[in-house]
Amino acid sequence: MELSEIKSFLEESTTKINSFRGSLDLEALEADIAEYEDRMLDPTFWDDSTAAQEVINESNQFKSVYDTFQKLVAMQDDVQVLYELAKEEPDEGFEEELEEKVVQLQQALSEYELTMLLNGPHDKSNAILEIHPGAGGTESQDWGSMLYRMFTRWADKKGFAVETMDYQAGDEAGIKSVTILIKGLNAYGYLRSERGVHRLVRISPFDSAGRRHTSFCSIDVMPEIAADDAEIEINPDDIRVDTFRASGAGGQHINKTSSAIRITHIPSGIVVQSQAQRSQFQNRDTAMGLLKAKLFQKQEEEREKELAAIRGEQKEIGWGSQIRSYVFHPYSMVKDHRTNYETGNVQAVMDGELDDFIDAYLKMNIETSND
Repeated sequence: MELSEIKSFLEESTTKINSFRGSLDLEALEADIAEYEDRMLDPTFWDDSTAAQEVINESNQFKSVYDTFQKLVAMQDDVQVLYELAKEEPDEGFEEELEEKVVQLQQALSEYELTMLLNGPHDKSNAILEIHPGAGGTESQDWGSMLYRMFTRWADKKGFAVETMDYQAGDEAGIKSVTILIKGLNAYGYLRSERGVHRLVRISPFDSAGRRHTSFCSIDVMPEIAADDAEIEINPDDIRVDTFRASGAGGQHINKTSSAIRITHIPSGIVVQSQAQRSQFQNRDTAMGLLKAKLFQKQEEEREKELAAIRGEQKEIGWGSQIRSYVFHPYSMVKDHRTNYETGNVQAVMDGELDDFIDAYLKMNIETSND
């Protein structure tokens, strides 16, 4: 990389960082962090452990935003110093280190810019992700297990925790359905881009004739909403609660006592269940939170339809429409049909490399909202 190119990059990165600084309000962030730290020093802080944990989580979110920005500034300063040294005293060692630091800063800026796009009301929340194979029996259920692996690998790469809320194993292979909770800052903001139908084209390992098959799985993504969250009210008369014993193969994924809970929301017809927790009380709490998340999702769908009608859009707005194709044969390609972003590295995607797809989706939404 020529020094003139690095100079242009430094000018661009300085502009970006100043833009980030302007939107962050660092003084307010520092004040919020200090306030949270004062609250955590209160002797009565742990009297309510649930409330205390919420304070800690919020404090960590503010610190993450603040510390990541300060790290960006420090990286920018390092590149600037190395650039000045390389300009004054040309040296191969300086130039190699400078190029390495430039690449690191480029990646850090790209990642930070992505987090700045996550400004929705629940984007910073944990994510509840459901996988539902379509018709096709074993073939689709195997595709479901492949997607389950892909999303858990993605979460691992992000340093997010994954908890299984509900797991229904397939009859021969794969899964009938899975509900997982992905816990981490901005988990929902990232994963809401994955909501929709995912299509697989491959030579089926279950077909002795070696024919090509097409399989579908539906992915639902919702923000985690606490059972006691007052934002979404549920009339107790509108729900029916059933207790049952977890059934079917599930290995370590499910709790096999008679404490599983199924909740039916009568007005909407939404049914949720939880069987992964140890007690009936915990499963009820988990199921109620899941019901609130689904009701929130339903509200969002209705809002999207209203906005589409106002804009006069003719295309289908349904969140269940096909969003991405994964082609293993006769060629290798993963293509997102909303953004047209595609890659030929199918294996990397199946190993959890989803950030480029997520980035393209978030940027597309920003561009659309600015039109």
